[in-house]
Amino acid sequence: MQSGFRAGHGCTSATLKVLNDILTAIDKKHYCAAVFIDLVKAFGSVNPHILIGRLDSLGFSNDCLAWFTNYFSDRVQCVKSEGLLSGPLAVSMGVPQSSIFGPTIFSVYINDVALAAGVSLIHLYADDTILYTSGPSLDTVLTTLQASFNAIQLSSRGLQLVLNTSKTTCMLFNQSLPAPAHLSNITTLDGSDLEYVGNYKYLGVWLDCKLSFQILIKHLQSKVKSHAAKHTLVKLTILPILDFGDVIYKIASNTLLNKLDAVYHSAIRFVTKAPYTTHHCDLYALVGWPSHHTRRQTHWLHVIYKTLLGKVPPYLSSLVTLASPTCSMPQQVYLSGHPQNQLFIWLPVLCCQ
Repeated sequence: MQSGFRAGHGCTSATLKVLNDILTAIDKKHYCAAVFIDLVKAFGSVNPHILIGRLDSLGFSNDCLAWFTNYFSDRVQCVKSEGLLSGPLAVSMGVPQSSIFGPTIFSVYINDVALAAGVSLIHLYADDTILYTSGPSLDTVLTTLQASFNAIQLSSRGLQLVLNTSKTTCMLFNQSLPAPAHLSNITTLDGSDLEYVGNYKYLGVWLDCKLSFQILIKHLQSKVKSHAAKHTLVKLTILPILDFGDVIYKIASNTLLNKLDAVYHSAIRFVTKAPYTTHHCDLYALVGWPSHHTRRQTHWLHVIYKTLLGKVPPYLSSLVTLASPTCSMPQQVYLSGHPQNQLFIWLPVLCCQ
Protein backbone atom coordinates (compact mmCIF):
# COMPACT_ATOMS: atom_id res chain seq x y z
CA MET A 1 0.00 0.00 0.00
CA GLN A 2 2.82 2.38 -0.92
CA SER A 3 2.00 4.57 -3.91
CA GLY A 4 4.90 7.01 -3.73
CA PHE A 5 7.61 6.96 -6.41
CA ARG A 6 6.43 3.71 -8.03
CA ALA A 7 5.68 3.13 -11.68
CA GLY A 8 1.96 3.00 -12.40
CA HIS A 9 1.12 4.47 -9.00
CA GLY A 10 0.21 8.04 -8.17
CA CYS A 11 -1.83 10.45 -6.06
CA THR A 12 -5.00 9.65 -7.99
CA SER A 13 -4.66 5.87 -7.72
CA ALA A 14 -3.94 6.12 -3.99
CA THR A 15 -6.91 8.42 -3.34
CA LEU A 16 -9.22 6.22 -5.43
CA LYS A 17 -8.25 3.20 -3.33
CA VAL A 18 -8.81 5.02 -0.04
CA LEU A 19 -12.06 6.58 -1.22
CA ASN A 20 -13.39 3.22 -2.41
CA ASP A 21 -12.74 1.69 1.01
CA ILE A 22 -14.45 4.57 2.81
CA LEU A 23 -17.50 4.61 0.52
CA THR A 24 -17.84 0.82 0.74
CA ALA A 25 -18.04 1.18 4.52
CA ILE A 26 -20.59 4.00 4.25
CA ASP A 27 -22.76 1.90 1.92
CA LYS A 28 -22.84 -0.77 4.63
CA LYS A 29 -24.14 1.88 7.06
CA HIS A 30 -20.86 1.67 8.96
CA TYR A 31 -18.89 4.40 10.63
CA CYS A 32 -15.45 5.11 9.18
CA ALA A 33 -12.78 7.07 11.00
CA ALA A 34 -9.31 8.03 9.82
CA VAL A 35 -6.08 9.50 11.10
CA PHE A 36 -3.99 11.54 8.67
CA ILE A 37 -0.43 11.04 9.91
CA ASP A 38 2.26 13.68 9.40
CA LEU A 39 5.92 13.10 10.23
CA VAL A 40 8.55 15.72 11.02
CA LYS A 41 11.19 15.94 8.27
CA ALA A 42 10.72 12.27 7.44
CA PHE A 43 13.32 12.09 4.65
CA GLY A 44 15.85 13.86 6.87
CA SER A 45 15.27 11.42 9.73
CA VAL A 46 16.44 8.22 8.03
CA ASN A 47 19.06 6.53 10.24
CA PRO A 48 21.69 4.90 7.98
CA HIS A 49 22.48 2.19 10.54
CA ILE A 50 18.82 1.16 10.78
CA LEU A 51 18.54 1.30 6.99
CA ILE A 52 21.54 -1.00 6.51
CA GLY A 53 19.91 -3.44 8.93
CA ARG A 54 16.69 -3.27 6.86
CA LEU A 55 18.63 -4.00 3.67
CA ASP A 56 20.40 -6.88 5.38
CA SER A 57 17.06 -8.40 6.42
CA LEU A 58 15.88 -8.14 2.81
CA GLY A 59 18.77 -10.32 1.64
CA PHE A 60 21.19 -7.75 0.20
CA SER A 61 24.69 -9.17 -0.22
CA ASN A 62 27.61 -8.07 1.91
CA ASP A 63 29.11 -6.22 -1.06
CA CYS A 64 25.86 -4.27 -1.53
CA LEU A 65 25.69 -3.48 2.17
CA ALA A 66 29.27 -2.25 2.08
CA TRP A 67 28.46 -0.08 -0.93
CA PHE A 68 25.47 1.52 0.84
CA THR A 69 27.52 2.00 4.01
CA ASN A 70 30.10 3.87 1.97
CA TYR A 71 27.38 5.83 0.19
CA PHE A 72 26.09 7.20 3.50
CA SER A 73 29.49 7.78 5.07
CA ASP A 74 31.38 11.08 5.31
CA ARG A 75 28.59 13.23 3.85
CA VAL A 76 28.77 16.98 4.48
CA GLN A 77 26.67 20.01 3.68
CA CYS A 78 27.36 23.72 3.45
CA VAL A 79 25.59 26.97 2.59
CA LYS A 80 26.49 29.41 -0.16
CA SER A 81 25.26 33.00 0.07
CA GLU A 82 26.37 35.97 -2.02
CA GLY A 83 29.43 34.11 -3.21
CA LEU A 84 30.53 33.11 0.28
CA LEU A 85 30.68 29.44 1.23
CA SER A 86 30.26 28.25 4.80
CA GLY A 87 32.39 25.59 6.36
CA PRO A 88 31.28 21.95 5.94
CA LEU A 89 28.92 20.38 8.46
CA ALA A 90 28.77 16.61 8.85
CA VAL A 91 25.47 14.98 7.87
CA SER A 92 24.84 11.76 9.77
CA MET A 93 21.09 11.38 9.18
CA GLY A 94 18.70 11.48 6.24
CA VAL A 95 18.80 10.52 2.59
CA PRO A 96 20.78 12.75 0.19
CA GLN A 97 18.62 15.58 -1.14
CA SER A 98 17.49 15.33 -4.80
CA SER A 99 19.21 11.97 -5.20
CA ILE A 100 17.88 9.24 -7.46
CA PHE A 101 18.25 6.74 -4.63
CA GLY A 102 16.50 8.92 -2.06
CA PRO A 103 12.82 8.06 -2.68
CA THR A 104 13.46 4.33 -3.07
CA ILE A 105 15.65 4.24 0.03
CA PHE A 106 12.97 5.99 2.05
CA SER A 107 10.26 3.63 0.78
CA VAL A 108 12.35 0.65 1.91
CA TYR A 109 12.99 2.35 5.24
CA ILE A 110 9.34 3.10 6.07
CA ASN A 111 7.79 0.01 4.43
CA ASP A 112 7.33 -2.11 7.56
CA VAL A 113 5.47 0.66 9.38
CA ALA A 114 2.38 -0.39 7.42
CA LEU A 115 2.55 -3.85 8.99
CA ALA A 116 1.73 -2.32 12.36
CA ALA A 117 -1.73 -1.22 11.20
CA GLY A 118 -3.22 -4.55 12.28
CA VAL A 119 -6.91 -4.87 11.38
CA SER A 120 -7.07 -1.22 10.30
CA LEU A 121 -6.33 -0.17 6.74
CA ILE A 122 -3.38 2.01 5.79
CA HIS A 123 -2.09 3.70 2.68
CA LEU A 124 1.16 5.58 2.15
CA TYR A 125 2.43 8.01 -0.44
CA ALA A 126 6.07 8.30 0.63
CA ASP A 127 5.56 9.60 4.20
CA ASP A 128 1.98 10.89 3.67
CA THR A 129 0.01 8.27 5.57
CA ILE A 130 -3.68 7.66 6.19
CA LEU A 131 -4.79 5.09 8.77
CA TYR A 132 -8.48 4.22 8.75
CA THR A 133 -10.98 1.65 9.94
CA SER A 134 -14.74 1.10 9.87
CA GLY A 135 -17.51 -0.83 11.56
CA PRO A 136 -21.16 -0.68 12.74
CA SER A 137 -20.21 0.53 16.24
CA LEU A 138 -18.53 3.93 16.53
CA ASP A 139 -16.98 3.07 19.90
CA THR A 140 -15.42 -0.07 18.44
CA VAL A 141 -14.17 1.82 15.41
CA LEU A 142 -12.44 4.46 17.52
CA THR A 143 -11.00 1.85 19.90
CA THR A 144 -9.56 -0.12 16.96
CA LEU A 145 -8.22 3.04 15.35
CA GLN A 146 -6.53 4.08 18.60
CA ALA A 147 -4.87 0.67 18.98
CA SER A 148 -3.60 0.74 15.39
CA PHE A 149 -2.41 4.33 15.78
CA ASN A 150 -0.47 3.35 18.91
CA ALA A 151 1.22 0.51 17.04
CA ILE A 152 2.09 2.80 14.13
CA GLN A 153 3.64 5.31 16.52
CA LEU A 154 5.74 2.61 18.20
CA SER A 155 6.91 1.31 14.82
CA SER A 156 7.80 4.85 13.71
CA ARG A 157 9.70 5.50 16.91
CA GLY A 158 11.73 2.37 16.27
CA LEU A 159 12.81 4.01 13.01
CA GLN A 160 13.46 7.34 14.80
CA LEU A 161 10.64 8.97 12.82
CA VAL A 162 8.94 11.73 14.81
CA LEU A 163 5.18 12.36 14.71
CA ASN A 164 4.14 15.93 13.91
CA THR A 165 1.32 16.18 16.45
CA SER A 166 0.12 19.61 15.32
CA LYS A 167 -0.45 18.39 11.75
CA THR A 168 -1.73 14.89 12.51
CA THR A 169 -5.54 15.01 12.51
CA CYS A 170 -8.63 12.79 12.67
CA MET A 171 -11.79 12.69 10.57
CA LEU A 172 -15.05 10.82 10.97
CA PHE A 173 -16.59 10.11 7.56
CA ASN A 174 -20.35 10.07 7.84
CA GLN A 175 -22.98 10.69 5.17
CA SER A 176 -26.19 9.35 6.67
CA LEU A 177 -25.65 8.00 10.18
CA PRO A 178 -26.57 10.27 13.09
CA ALA A 179 -23.73 12.48 14.24
CA PRO A 180 -22.55 11.50 17.73
CA ALA A 181 -22.97 14.04 20.51
CA HIS A 182 -19.44 13.35 21.71
CA LEU A 183 -16.45 11.75 20.02
CA SER A 184 -13.81 9.89 21.96
CA ASN A 185 -10.42 11.48 21.44
CA ILE A 186 -7.66 9.76 19.52
CA THR A 187 -4.45 10.44 21.42
CA THR A 188 -0.73 10.21 20.80
CA LEU A 189 1.57 8.09 22.95
CA ASP A 190 2.60 11.34 24.66
CA GLY A 191 -1.01 11.96 25.67
CA SER A 192 -1.89 14.74 23.21
CA ASP A 193 -5.41 14.70 21.75
CA LEU A 194 -5.63 14.81 17.97
CA GLU A 195 -7.98 17.38 16.44
CA TYR A 196 -11.08 16.22 14.57
CA VAL A 197 -11.37 18.13 11.28
CA GLY A 198 -14.22 18.51 8.81
CA ASN A 199 -11.97 18.62 5.76
CA TYR A 200 -8.41 17.70 4.89
CA LYS A 201 -6.19 18.11 1.85
CA TYR A 202 -5.06 14.55 1.10
CA LEU A 203 -2.54 14.18 -1.73
CA GLY A 204 -3.68 17.42 -3.34
CA VAL A 205 -7.43 16.69 -3.12
CA TRP A 206 -9.69 18.23 -0.47
CA LEU A 207 -11.76 15.56 1.30
CA ASP A 208 -14.64 16.50 3.59
CA CYS A 209 -16.32 14.35 6.21
CA LYS A 210 -19.54 14.11 4.16
CA LEU A 211 -17.63 13.33 0.95
CA SER A 212 -19.67 15.98 -0.83
CA PHE A 213 -16.51 17.54 -2.34
CA GLN A 214 -18.02 20.96 -1.74
CA ILE A 215 -14.76 22.34 -0.33
CA LEU A 216 -12.78 20.88 -3.24
CA ILE A 217 -15.04 22.31 -5.93
CA LYS A 218 -15.22 25.69 -4.20
CA HIS A 219 -11.42 25.70 -4.10
CA LEU A 220 -11.20 24.78 -7.78
CA GLN A 221 -13.68 27.52 -8.64
CA SER A 222 -11.68 30.21 -6.91
CA LYS A 223 -8.36 28.91 -8.21
CA VAL A 224 -9.52 28.79 -11.82
CA LYS A 225 -11.26 32.16 -11.71
CA SER A 226 -8.06 33.81 -10.53
CA HIS A 227 -6.23 33.00 -13.76
CA ALA A 228 -6.22 35.65 -16.48
CA ALA A 229 -5.02 33.82 -19.54
CA LYS A 230 -5.82 33.17 -23.13
CA HIS A 231 -6.15 29.94 -25.06
CA THR A 232 -2.67 28.44 -24.53
CA LEU A 233 -2.40 29.64 -20.95
CA VAL A 234 -5.86 28.30 -20.16
CA LYS A 235 -4.88 24.88 -21.52
CA LEU A 236 -1.63 24.91 -19.54
CA THR A 237 -2.99 26.22 -16.26
CA ILE A 238 -6.75 25.95 -15.88
CA LEU A 239 -7.47 22.61 -17.55
CA PRO A 240 -4.81 20.73 -15.55
CA ILE A 241 -6.38 22.10 -12.36
CA LEU A 242 -9.80 20.83 -13.39
CA ASP A 243 -8.40 17.52 -14.67
CA PHE A 244 -6.35 16.67 -11.58
CA GLY A 245 -8.22 14.08 -9.52
CA ASP A 246 -11.47 14.56 -11.49
CA VAL A 247 -12.12 10.80 -11.44
CA ILE A 248 -12.25 11.07 -7.66
CA TYR A 249 -14.80 13.85 -7.30
CA LYS A 250 -16.93 12.70 -10.27
CA ILE A 251 -19.37 11.26 -7.72
CA ALA A 252 -20.12 14.71 -6.31
CA SER A 253 -23.66 16.01 -6.73
CA ASN A 254 -24.68 17.51 -10.06
CA THR A 255 -25.32 20.79 -8.25
CA LEU A 256 -21.67 21.03 -7.28
CA LEU A 257 -20.33 19.72 -10.60
CA ASN A 258 -22.43 22.29 -12.45
CA LYS A 259 -20.46 25.00 -10.65
CA LEU A 260 -17.29 23.68 -12.28
CA ASP A 261 -19.09 23.57 -15.63
CA ALA A 262 -19.81 27.28 -15.19
CA VAL A 263 -16.11 27.95 -14.53
CA TYR A 264 -15.17 25.84 -17.55
CA HIS A 265 -17.59 27.82 -19.72
CA SER A 266 -16.21 31.10 -18.37
CA ALA A 267 -12.71 30.04 -19.37
CA ILE A 268 -13.91 29.29 -22.90
CA ARG A 269 -15.70 32.63 -23.11
CA PHE A 270 -12.52 34.34 -21.98
CA VAL A 271 -10.59 32.63 -24.76
CA THR A 272 -13.18 33.20 -27.48
CA LYS A 273 -14.70 36.50 -26.27
CA ALA A 274 -18.08 34.87 -26.90
CA PRO A 275 -21.13 36.64 -25.42
CA TYR A 276 -22.53 35.36 -22.16
CA THR A 277 -25.66 34.25 -24.00
CA THR A 278 -23.70 31.82 -26.21
CA HIS A 279 -24.92 28.27 -25.66
CA HIS A 280 -22.36 25.96 -24.11
CA CYS A 281 -22.53 23.56 -27.08
CA ASP A 282 -21.50 26.43 -29.35
CA LEU A 283 -18.69 27.29 -26.93
CA TYR A 284 -17.26 23.76 -27.19
CA ALA A 285 -17.38 23.99 -30.98
CA LEU A 286 -15.53 27.31 -30.97
CA VAL A 287 -12.47 25.89 -29.18
CA GLY A 288 -12.81 22.23 -30.14
CA TRP A 289 -12.99 21.08 -26.55
CA PRO A 290 -15.37 18.46 -25.11
CA SER A 291 -17.72 19.25 -22.24
CA HIS A 292 -16.30 19.11 -18.73
CA HIS A 293 -18.45 16.03 -18.05
CA THR A 294 -16.99 14.30 -21.12
CA ARG A 295 -13.47 15.12 -19.97
CA ARG A 296 -14.15 13.44 -16.61
CA GLN A 297 -15.71 10.40 -18.27
CA THR A 298 -12.78 10.12 -20.68
CA HIS A 299 -10.29 10.18 -17.82
CA TRP A 300 -12.38 7.54 -16.02
CA LEU A 301 -12.30 5.35 -19.13
CA HIS A 302 -8.53 5.75 -19.17
CA VAL A 303 -8.43 4.39 -15.62
CA ILE A 304 -10.59 1.42 -16.64
CA TYR A 305 -8.54 0.79 -19.78
CA LYS A 306 -5.23 0.88 -17.89
CA THR A 307 -6.78 -1.46 -15.32
CA LEU A 308 -7.63 -3.97 -18.04
CA LEU A 309 -4.04 -3.71 -19.34
CA GLY A 310 -2.64 -4.29 -15.84
CA LYS A 311 -1.05 -0.85 -15.69
CA VAL A 312 -2.53 0.23 -12.37
CA PRO A 313 -1.60 -0.81 -8.81
CA PRO A 314 -2.84 -4.26 -7.76
CA TYR A 315 -5.04 -2.69 -5.09
CA LEU A 316 -7.12 -1.14 -7.92
CA SER A 317 -6.98 -3.98 -10.44
CA SER A 318 -8.24 -6.39 -7.77
CA LEU A 319 -11.50 -4.43 -7.70
CA VAL A 320 -12.30 -5.13 -11.35
CA THR A 321 -14.64 -7.92 -12.42
CA LEU A 322 -15.34 -8.73 -16.07
CA ALA A 323 -18.95 -9.77 -16.59
CA SER A 324 -19.63 -12.73 -18.87
CA PRO A 325 -20.95 -11.49 -22.24
CA THR A 326 -24.41 -12.48 -23.39
CA CYS A 327 -26.07 -12.40 -26.79
CA SER A 328 -28.00 -9.23 -26.01
CA MET A 329 -25.47 -7.33 -23.89
CA PRO A 330 -21.92 -6.15 -24.65
CA GLN A 331 -19.12 -7.18 -22.33
CA GLN A 332 -19.08 -4.98 -19.28
CA VAL A 333 -16.66 -4.05 -16.52
CA TYR A 334 -17.79 -4.11 -12.90
CA LEU A 335 -15.81 -2.76 -9.99
CA SER A 336 -16.55 -3.90 -6.49
CA GLY A 337 -17.40 -1.39 -3.82
CA HIS A 338 -20.25 0.96 -3.23
CA PRO A 339 -23.17 0.89 -5.70
CA GLN A 340 -25.11 3.61 -3.94
CA ASN A 341 -22.37 6.20 -4.29
CA GLN A 342 -21.55 5.00 -7.81
CA LEU A 343 -17.85 5.78 -7.73
CA PHE A 344 -17.21 2.50 -9.50
CA ILE A 345 -19.88 1.88 -12.17
CA TRP A 346 -20.04 -0.54 -15.07
CA LEU A 347 -18.69 0.69 -18.36
CA PRO A 348 -18.50 -0.92 -21.82
CA VAL A 349 -15.11 -2.41 -22.55
CA LEU A 350 -13.03 -0.39 -25.00
CA CYS A 351 -11.82 -2.64 -27.79
CA CYS A 352 -8.76 -1.44 -29.72
CA GLN A 353 -7.59 -2.98 -32.95
